[in-house]
Amino acid sequence: MSKFLPERKRLLEEVYEKASSTTTETSFNGILLHLERTLEDHFEPLSYKSFENYYKAIVENDVDYKIKTPILDNLSRYVGYDNFREYCAGWKTIEHTIQQAISKIMITIINKPIFTMPDFLKKNGPGIVEMAFVLLLVTGGVVFSKGPKRIFGFTSIWAPPAIEKPYMYWDKDRYIASDSSYINPQTDVVPMDPTKFVHQKKITRPDTLTIENAKGKVWYDKSDNHVEFFTNYGEHPENGKTLKVATEYIVETYGGENALAELAEN
Repeated sequence: MSKFLPERKRLLEEVYEKASSTTTETSFNGILLHLERTLEDHFEPLSYKSFENYYKAIVENDVDYKIKTPILDNLSRYVGYDNFREYCAGWKTIEHTIQQAISKIMITIINKPIFTMPDFLKKNGPGIVEMAFVLLLVTGGVVFSKGPKRIFGFTSIWAPPAIEKPYMYWDKDRYIASDSSYINPQTDVVPMDPTKFVHQKKITRPDTLTIENAKGKVWYDKSDNHVEFFTNYGEHPENGKTLKVATEYIVETYGGENALAELAEN
């Protein structure tokens, strides 16, 4: 397998998912044309035909197709990373963290067992199956999220993760999971969307935004001369308007020190 082929494949999928969620276009070509315009306006230009060639070869046909590093860096910035190296580092970080967690669990159990360890496991050490068994027994499993910034966490056997609940609703600055489809007349309860539930948050401290940490990396809505920033693309959870990617002008005008006055008023 070519080096970084899985990472390139997933990056193309995430770029397409993000582009499809930020336009009313539904056709493949329409979404790619929207992506082309967005990249030209806010990132480095890339023709829709080039992206189509990458996507059809790597994603649809599962064959290798050369993509230059500057283009990978550009697409990585589009989904919220500084470059392709940082995008790939997320994969290694998850793998390393899980390995470290398994090692610590095994050391704890062997030295201070909470149950009787089978003799063959003590003598021969844990294999892949045994390590997976211990991890599942102690933590209840590992849950990966799908989206621009991959998040992981350990869940309990007795308490399923919130994203397994069937509904969610927006509460001030984040989504709250719910078992009920009705909260009250003022609350709009919607079906659980794991990506929105995990990644979509309102930025409550816009005064911390800078060109370096926000341009092209956060999204905003401007209504009634008031700007709100969010951590992910999509629609505004309350008014339904499509969020726009934050440009340098928006960050400088409504973020940083310029946001302090408005925060003080509220």
